[in-house]
Amino acid sequence: MQKRMGEAVARVARKVNDTVENKTDSLDLANCKLMTFPVGIYKAMRTVTEGIHRISLANNELKSITSRFVTTFSQLRELNLAGNYLHRLPEEVTSLLHLQTINLSRNRFRRFPEPLANITTLETIDLEENEITEVPAEVLASMTSLRSLNLRENPVSPEARLLVQPLVPFELLLSPEKPTPKA
Repeated sequence: MQKRMGEAVARVARKVNDTVENKTDSLDLANCKLMTFPVGIYKAMRTVTEGIHRISLANNELKSITSRFVTTFSQLRELNLAGNYLHRLPEEVTSLLHLQTINLSRNRFRRFPEPLANITTLETIDLEENEITEVPAEVLASMTSLRSLNLRENPVSPEARLLVQPLVPFELLLSPEKPTPKA
């Protein structure tokens, strides 16, 4: 167990070092068994955070994203948080003024993360495979840049579907309705 933990830590360190040394615009920490975003990364990356436009933290074990993470990587355009245990986003996510794409699929959201509505640059939101039942049509209708919202594999109620479709000017992806069994 300890050996695997050490390998995971070393892998994260390598990926962070690669990003810093090569001054790339992305940080890929997918599949690193992270339960939290390592605090040491803020210090290690302080010289390049402004240039980071893409971060993937997909397929980890994150239960939350901190406001420090969001404010440190304020230049993000793409954020991939798929495959974690997230159920909400910090209010500070609204400070991501350049964010265009966010992937929150395969998480534990029960409702649409409302802070996203205040990000005017957001074009694509992926919330596939969460536990969302309601869709805030008015909130979504106010998101002028939004092009696509994926809500497939969510238990969205039939009533919510009917209310939302005519209000939203973007592509709304929902799973096909399951026919109700006849008695």
